[in-house]
Amino acid sequence: MERREQRTPLTQPPGLTAGVGSPAGSRRRKTFAPFILTFFIMFVFWVLLSGKFDLFHLSLGIISCAIVAHLSSDLLFHNIGISLSGLVVSWVRFIRYIPWLMYQIFLANLHLMYLTFHPRMMELIDPQIIRFRTRLRGELSRVTFANSITLTPGTITVYLSLDGDFRVHAIDKKSREGLPGEMEVRIARAFGEE
Repeated sequence: MERREQRTPLTQPPGLTAGVGSPAGSRRRKTFAPFILTFFIMFVFWVLLSGKFDLFHLSLGIISCAIVAHLSSDLLFHNIGISLSGLVVSWVRFIRYIPWLMYQIFLANLHLMYLTFHPRMMELIDPQIIRFRTRLRGELSRVTFANSITLTPGTITVYLSLDGDFRVHAIDKKSREGLPGEMEVRIARAFGEE
């Protein structure tokens, strides 16, 4: 005599629909705004770097940029819930930060040149590793801060923790005086963390 087990079908709790709250629906749905912005940025670079403006090359650029933007738009714009206008505003604020950073890099280069050619160079150079905790909350703003410090001659970000603890190597007293300082404030403004 063959014995069969009765199996009761699994039912969803009331209020849950298929795809919402289920493992299949737990993946985030991509929004259209990050795709459009990623595509636009990549296509601008495609046109600038290729230098070809005929139909064949432009269509290849559109196809290539669309595929890559579809696959990687969440890398550039990981904040899925933000609107297209919010993304544009955040990028405009970040682009306004870049000229200030370039100016600081220029000033730091002049300072290092001054140190290099100073007759008492060995007395002026006083390398130290300084530690501080940033008030920046976002991962992207912290990484931007770390990279901005490293791009500025005379300072190198040695360590950045998940809690926002920084260790920065500075070549002299003047290079370490400005940290975290105005750079942190401007990055907070650029990423809307004021």
